[in-house]
Amino acid sequence: MPSDLLSDASTGYDASSIEVLEGLEPVRKRPGMYIGGTDERALHHMVAEILDNAMDEAVAGHASRIEVELAADHSVTVRDNGRGIPVDPHPKFPDKSALEVILCTLHAGGKFSGDAYATSGGLHGVGASVVNALSDSMVVQVARNRELYEQRFSRGVPQGPVQKVGAAPNRRGTTVTFHADEQIFGHHRFRPARLLKMVRSKAYLFSGVEIRWKSEIEDGDTPLEATFHFPGGLADYLSEVLEGATTYAERPFAGKVGFPEKFGVPGSVEWAINWTPARDGFIQSYCNTVPTPEGGTHEAGFWAAILKGIRAHGERIGNRKAAQITREDLVAGGSALVSCFIREPEFVGQTKDRLATTDAARLVEGAVRDHFDTWLATDTKSAGAILDFLVLRAEERLRRRAEKETARKSATKKLRLPGKLVDCSASNREGTELFIVEGDSAGGSAKMARERATQALLPLRGKILNVLGAASSKLGSNAEINDLCQALGVGMGTRFNVDDLRYEKIIIMTDADVDGAHIASLLMTFFFTQMRPLIDRGHLYLACPPLYRLTQGARRLYVSDDAEKTRWMEKGLGGKGKIEVQRFKGLGEMDAKDLRETTMNPATRKLIRVSIDEDEQGETGDLVERLMGKKPELRFEYIQANARFVEDLDV
Repeated sequence: MPSDLLSDASTGYDASSIEVLEGLEPVRKRPGMYIGGTDERALHHMVAEILDNAMDEAVAGHASRIEVELAADHSVTVRDNGRGIPVDPHPKFPDKSALEVILCTLHAGGKFSGDAYATSGGLHGVGASVVNALSDSMVVQVARNRELYEQRFSRGVPQGPVQKVGAAPNRRGTTVTFHADEQIFGHHRFRPARLLKMVRSKAYLFSGVEIRWKSEIEDGDTPLEATFHFPGGLADYLSEVLEGATTYAERPFAGKVGFPEKFGVPGSVEWAINWTPARDGFIQSYCNTVPTPEGGTHEAGFWAAILKGIRAHGERIGNRKAAQITREDLVAGGSALVSCFIREPEFVGQTKDRLATTDAARLVEGAVRDHFDTWLATDTKSAGAILDFLVLRAEERLRRRAEKETARKSATKKLRLPGKLVDCSASNREGTELFIVEGDSAGGSAKMARERATQALLPLRGKILNVLGAASSKLGSNAEINDLCQALGVGMGTRFNVDDLRYEKIIIMTDADVDGAHIASLLMTFFFTQMRPLIDRGHLYLACPPLYRLTQGARRLYVSDDAEKTRWMEKGLGGKGKIEVQRFKGLGEMDAKDLRETTMNPATRKLIRVSIDEDEQGETGDLVERLMGKKPELRFEYIQANARFVEDLDV
């Protein structure tokens, strides 16, 4: 029988083939969608989800004390003296308590309407239920109305109804004890030092709360017991970070204020910043006590207030050079902490790494700017020292830029650059991009697709050397690595200087297949080990070339994966006729128009910025060593622990 005449039944595709995931099954099936992965970072994020709920009670004024305990069996207990999760029957599910609904239902919680919490870190109603789903044991105790209630769960399934277990005349609040499921997280275990850092930062973020820490697991110098309470909030935090360092201001510019009434939006922002020659600058930001390591709109608003304020101060005192100061100069020596509380914030992703609320920039800038102007006018000694330092930074930056422009021109004239580098015509670094492309065929298409003024190309032949563990002599003699260093204008390791970089953005552009991913991983390993500041300063990116081009009549659409292709094939593109599918096996198969529109044109492309969370730097190094290092047994161990989470295998 011809294949196109086979019955649907004979193919085995019928109603029974359609899988329906109920309750918390989707979380266990695809944990990465809800908690960002199954690695050590995701494991510790479980504690953050429960701790955030307790912090929300404290910020709302209902709790003053939180206790975090790590037991010898690596179970974690988070206890607060807040109102306690409601245990009465839920109106929508009369046969279940509100406690069970919250712990066993995605998108269930008290933070949607805004009635129970003015501001909160938990927004999507998935935090506690996700932790429940990914724990082989969870016990929740609630003290309400002088009574103690308890309910037990395993892998998201209630082990019985909520029960009254005794009287609690002098107790109130919620206690959550959970043990992460080894079926999900494999060999990963909680690290006391990392949990302690999380606990301490939460105490800094809300001066009205006391957090007690207790651990039954020894971890170097990490204390087994500690109590944190910081009336000075972020100012205390910054003083601890910069303890012993020389600073340009005797006291940091710090404060906490509500958003201006003219904006008509409830919320507040707290900040602390100082400048020092003793260390590189940094900023740590938070929204509703949730860390935002990738920054976002609240950071943008804060830096805008500081930049406008320092420029205005320079203009007031007649220092015209202040107009040259940029955000880059502010960040270079500035140590800053920013924490905002806003209603219904929007984050990028469930793990909330970046704040996307548009109004946050305006709110934070408006709240901080007036106070910064007043501080500069009042503390003239500190203001003068900071302004002098920032003007020097700006002059140094401009001098290096001028030198780099000269170096670019002379290098081009003397042909010192790699012969296969297709350079751009711009004479300075600002706005320029270097695309590291895979092979000469891809380079040919990219050469026609690029913007000649600002976009340069460096084709690589094959896979570069895996630099992890390679001898320095081997690094120095490798042609591909030498070409890459010459094109970038920088040295490796201790000889690397980010100010010498010839391009503003370095973009890795490889095929959307296994080989392309391997080349990208080798390049990222090279930059991580030999040019780490390039990543820290936000210069490294990954291009996102499409996998398919769909055409229906005059309509054309690019899609990045099979699932997206299937969706559009089913719904159509809005054109006429049959949908034609073009699969791009590599960048070399894309014509210049396709490549320009999807991958190189800043107006239409998508880029992924490569970044490293400051709180997870050690874990990043460990993971790179495990996956890219010389010891195959470490890779095998990682594969064994994580292979079950692979959804699409390309072999």
